[in-house]
Amino acid sequence: MNYTDTSTTAPAARNEVRTQEPGLILRAHPADEPPVQANTGAASLELGAPIGENTTFNVGSVAKQITAYLCLRAASDRLLDLDRPVDDILPRFRIPGVTVAELLQHHGGIRDSESLLSLAGFRDLDHYTADDLLQLACRQRHRAVDPGQFLYSNTGYLLLGEVLKRVHDASLQEVADGQVFTPLGMTSARFKSDPREVVPGAATSYQGTGAGWLHQQRPVTLPGPGSLWCTVTDLDRWLDHLWHEWQPSVGSALPFEQHLTYQPSDHHPFTYGAGLYADARPDRTAVFHYGHEQGFSAAVHLTSSGFRVICLSNHTGIVADHVAAAAVTDLNQRPEADLSEVLSRSLRRQPETPHIPESHPGTHTHHTPLGTYACEDVPGTLRLTRGEKSLYLWRRGTPDRLTRTGRTTYAANGFTVTFPAAAADSERPTPDGFVLDLDRAPGLHYRRRPD
Repeated sequence: MNYTDTSTTAPAARNEVRTQEPGLILRAHPADEPPVQANTGAASLELGAPIGENTTFNVGSVAKQITAYLCLRAASDRLLDLDRPVDDILPRFRIPGVTVAELLQHHGGIRDSESLLSLAGFRDLDHYTADDLLQLACRQRHRAVDPGQFLYSNTGYLLLGEVLKRVHDASLQEVADGQVFTPLGMTSARFKSDPREVVPGAATSYQGTGAGWLHQQRPVTLPGPGSLWCTVTDLDRWLDHLWHEWQPSVGSALPFEQHLTYQPSDHHPFTYGAGLYADARPDRTAVFHYGHEQGFSAAVHLTSSGFRVICLSNHTGIVADHVAAAAVTDLNQRPEADLSEVLSRSLRRQPETPHIPESHPGTHTHHTPLGTYACEDVPGTLRLTRGEKSLYLWRRGTPDRLTRTGRTTYAANGFTVTFPAAAADSERPTPDGFVLDLDRAPGLHYRRRPD
């Protein structure tokens, strides 16, 4: 494939416009050919610093493939058995029978602890640590889904980070440095473990509002499932290494499939293996992953031929995985395309960012209390009220209006509530309990507390 190199410096006037808002960088690299890239926007609005190949981004869940690779290396070095129960390694963990391999494949049934924070009383800007999330994980005594069922869990990979620390007697950053970052020359790459840590060349993430731009970063770091900072160039080095690891078995297998099988995932027809989604269809075999963390988004895509596409964004309204997917489609159809034109077309295809209301409906409504409810898997309580002919569930001190979706089910912002049939059939239910299902934390049984 031949690509036009579009990484030349743009005219000064264009640079001035581009540094008035955040943006992204897009890189395409065919195997055994020079890479090309296009970029737009500012790494820092305060400084007017443009995004470039040396800009370091938070790549979020793209980190999972590094964490998974380190687990496979530990297994190859006989430091770790992938079939070993996690509670044998981490005594605090209380769900029996969940193996390291199941965590890698998101088959451990571990509820995502960040999803539980709002139920535990945390607000959007509250500070929490990785250990806070591990404590929530260690309250759980049972799988949230049946064995073999996919439930994407950042907390599962946070536990894997702890497993690696235990078997190596070293921090995750030290292990990654020794086995991946330093050997591959990934000088920018680091798992950030302290929110006060300085990351050279780091971009800042922003969200646009009617009144201007807002910062999106919070004082939270979660090394293992995310919190990996890296440049587009260093991610390209990792994907090159991944491809060369894959090459000996390209005709019959996916990366590392000889160590860990790929299983059905939450996005049919894609499967999931060692920290990677896979498209195993013969005419389009590829692996990929997306990341979203604190206003940043990232996407990496690697085909069996060695062609790779990377997109990193610090603009909440420009989603890297949408841009990367559009670019892959465009470049497959027109390999000679100019990457700047590809980027422009990809940006035009961005879906509109939904409007996020500033206040919750029902905040100023008169409410009749129906009960206070608690769950053994999550600290804190929730309240159920009735106001203006609607039911409301209160968390973090604010109400979410419940909209009836079935005989016993109600839906709200990011969750569903299922009441017992007897209570649901009543015109004015006062249930003794209910089941709360969040996207990544299902099956939470709440019981009414005595008044």
